[in-house]
Amino acid sequence: MRPYVIVNVAMSADGKLSTRERRQVKISGAQDFTRVDRLKASSDAIMVGIGTVLADDPSLTVKEEICRERRIQRGEDEHPVRVIVDSRARIPLTAAILTKGTGKRIVAVSARASQKKTDQLKKIATIVVAGEDTVDLTRLLDELGNRGISRLMVEGGGTLIAGLINAGLVDEMYTFVGNMIIGGKDAPTLVDGEGFIQESEFTRLALMEARKIEKGILLHWMVERDGLSR
Repeated sequence: MRPYVIVNVAMSADGKLSTRERRQVKISGAQDFTRVDRLKASSDAIMVGIGTVLADDPSLTVKEEICRERRIQRGEDEHPVRVIVDSRARIPLTAAILTKGTGKRIVAVSARASQKKTDQLKKIATIVVAGEDTVDLTRLLDELGNRGISRLMVEGGGTLIAGLINAGLVDEMYTFVGNMIIGGKDAPTLVDGEGFIQESEFTRLALMEARKIEKGILLHWMVERDGLSR
């Protein structure tokens, strides 16, 4: 069974995740960081795309000690499994997501990834081949489900989120909207890629909550399935 997928992002008031140069921007504050950390701690795994890794070098570890302790008490690793979607195996071996904190790592690649690089990665991570030219996200999530991952948090970026939405794999979304305008047609957005053409193809959301946090607003959405939120 595929995992339940929760997308969490912080974006500017005009829907940008970072600048056109992919430079990370601090959009939310301490209160939202705490919320995100607890969401991480409640997840079996956290997934990001290679673009986010190369631009931001995140570790995706759980920061709060009490959250890590609770995970251990539940018989889990201190940190969730970290999953990197990386069709060509471009991730540096020194990336924080591979080297910081305890726990398992999974690098999802395509059949076109460098064998030499995947052999190197196998020393520090589990390699999952899912797809010929690019990573087939449906196949990947099936594999994650087979490995016991039932709750998957997705931290970005826009290309990965677009792929998940296009494949109908997203169940729930949290979008923190910050009090800034970044601008730029080339700046990454919540959902990048080609986009839908027909209105009938649009993904519909049900708003569950809107909550002011510091100088922004947190929107909690459920993805609708045939008019019903899942």
